[in-house]
Amino acid sequence: MAASNTYIQCNYLNPKFPTVNNDRYYANHPIITMIDHCSSTEHLRQIHAQMLRTGLFFDPYSTSKLIQASALSQFSSIQYARKVFDQVPNPNLFSWNALIRAYSSSPVPIHSFLMFIRLTHEGSENPNKFTYPFVIKALAELSDLQVGKGLHGMVVKSGFISDLFVLNSLIHFYVECGCLEMAYQVFLSMPKRDVVSWNSMINGFAQRDCADEALDLFQAVVGEDVKPNDVTMVGVLSACGKKLDLEFGRWVHSYIMKNGIRMSLTLSNAVVDMYTKCGSIEEAMRFFDKMEGKDIISWTTMLAGYARLGDFDAARSLLAAIPCQDIAPWNALISAYEQNGNPKEALAIFNELQLSKKAKPDEVTLVITLSTCAQLGAMDLGGWIHVYIKKEGVRLNCHLITALIDMYSKCGALEKALEVFHSVDKRDVYVWSAMIAGLAMHGFGRDAIELFLKMQEANVEPNSVTFTNLLSACSHSGLVEEGRDFFRQMELVYNMVPVVKHYACMVDTFGRAGLLEEAMEFIKNMPITPSASVWGALLGACRLHGNVDLAEHACARLLELEPQNHGAYVSLSNIYAKSGKWDKVSELRKVMRENGLKKEPGCSSIEVDGIVHEFLVGDNSHPLSNKIYSKLEEIAARLKSVGYVPNKTQLLQLVEEEEIQEHALYLHSERLAIAFGLLTISQSQPIRVVKNLRVCGDCHSVAKLISKLYSREIIIRDRYRFHHFKGGYCSCKDYW
Repeated sequence: MAASNTYIQCNYLNPKFPTVNNDRYYANHPIITMIDHCSSTEHLRQIHAQMLRTGLFFDPYSTSKLIQASALSQFSSIQYARKVFDQVPNPNLFSWNALIRAYSSSPVPIHSFLMFIRLTHEGSENPNKFTYPFVIKALAELSDLQVGKGLHGMVVKSGFISDLFVLNSLIHFYVECGCLEMAYQVFLSMPKRDVVSWNSMINGFAQRDCADEALDLFQAVVGEDVKPNDVTMVGVLSACGKKLDLEFGRWVHSYIMKNGIRMSLTLSNAVVDMYTKCGSIEEAMRFFDKMEGKDIISWTTMLAGYARLGDFDAARSLLAAIPCQDIAPWNALISAYEQNGNPKEALAIFNELQLSKKAKPDEVTLVITLSTCAQLGAMDLGGWIHVYIKKEGVRLNCHLITALIDMYSKCGALEKALEVFHSVDKRDVYVWSAMIAGLAMHGFGRDAIELFLKMQEANVEPNSVTFTNLLSACSHSGLVEEGRDFFRQMELVYNMVPVVKHYACMVDTFGRAGLLEEAMEFIKNMPITPSASVWGALLGACRLHGNVDLAEHACARLLELEPQNHGAYVSLSNIYAKSGKWDKVSELRKVMRENGLKKEPGCSSIEVDGIVHEFLVGDNSHPLSNKIYSKLEEIAARLKSVGYVPNKTQLLQLVEEEEIQEHALYLHSERLAIAFGLLTISQSQPIRVVKNLRVCGDCHSVAKLISKLYSREIIIRDRYRFHHFKGGYCSCKDYW
């Protein structure tokens, strides 16, 4: 667990002498001494008035004391302090530093930096070693790496490069900006380090997923003449949890006890977090039960630990036992259900939260729930959340914008996703990438490329995810040359080394276009070892184009990497069936049985009036099952009347009887969902279906015909992309 507010203990943010104030002629004046005993802003205003009457206000030392009290006391008002400062004809450095320091911890840290710029131009004195730590802190809050580097240069030129407080602030700054290499360089260059220096670096490594480096540094500090404290140990335990190193985590726990390190609440929570992440829920619970004090983080950490292991009953019991309800544990439970493949249960918890009114959903709740809606295709609830965001005045930050775009895209409402995208002014790389992904999965490859070009015009730097989505767009739209160009540009233009996902996208691009030999050659020349996803992409292409020999090779390579991959067997079985090699199909099924592998059953879901209905292949468990099958028979009759002939090559098993063959096909889950949609969804609304597997060719043909015969818009999202059926045509143009 990352330490929160770790740096509030850092001495460089609260030095004993915040600046030097040498001109103390009026230091013992009765009015000035009263400033130290002020208890309210009103009292301070009265002293301010007396200073104006007596002329003390024009003494730099006296006004600096007034500004310090206004800006930094418990009852401080930074606006009032600024007004006082602006009336002073020649403020001393102490006054400048007081305001710079106050702004650095305010909601507008940029003003700290702006005051610093004013100081360098207007001040009668140069910034000193008490100025720089607070300006650097402000830039850390702003994550402004470039300006911070410039300030680092000023520190060097000003001769403060050996000052402990200044160097500690630089480490903190680089860590906050994610620039660990620079932070570590500063750390290594320090002539002297205190516990704050070590803590900043250890916590920095731990928080940025460099667990090994954090633990190595801890082992180094144990040999130094610096005593680790509770902040140190929070970072070390966080690293243990990320490494899943239970044995070392236990040793760290015993080290804390043996060395009498103060067991703060934050450290206690870190111990619980370490044990839960390392899978020792019993040790976590024993420690949790012994904790003298617990806060919401303690309860949430323990609840998340149970949920992570799939013990949702225990997690629910903890939720009910929390003395003071808060949104954090609800978020943890909703997230655990969603990440463990239980999206319906996640939505049930969200609905329970709404009904109980025990806590108010926050941004995290809404992002998680929108992600769950995207998985299920639950657009009614996703749209309700969008309305809730507007109604409650929830700040629409980039996380929520991305989640909304993703939800609408995956629910088949691309127009609404585009509306959200165009309605906001602030778009980070994830917002752009999500919209490119939405266009890609709906088959609008050229639109995705056009959006990428607009992203460049907006000076938003693409990342690895952007290129994965862009290459996927090229793949699904048959844009082979464009895909090649973007793949080359990654390194040549953007200095970004392609990873295995990008290689898999390129294999998929070549394969879908029928360029199987080129795909194989591309794999042979890969500078990294081909992963299962790469061989899976090639196997999928062989299925599309019926290349049995290459399919056998790709399947063999895939099974070497993932012996239990049932999808590989099913894909090869599909290829054999399509080629009429039923003996090979039987052999594969026998191997699957011997290895205890089962084909993933087809499952399709459809949302009606906010309720998600799921159908398995051949399902008859639905309350309206009789009506659904009657509708299927009606559909079959109408299909035959227009000359439809089932594509029996889509069957993955040898079924000799003609009638049974046709029956097996119309039992596919997406047909059950479509029939249910025809029964329950009004003519004006599209029928939206989400399927866990690839739509088979025969169901694809049937959906096209149904859209024409029944004058309905049908949108099916399968494992790979969207299919918009209307008037007898599909948006994929039979390229999927």
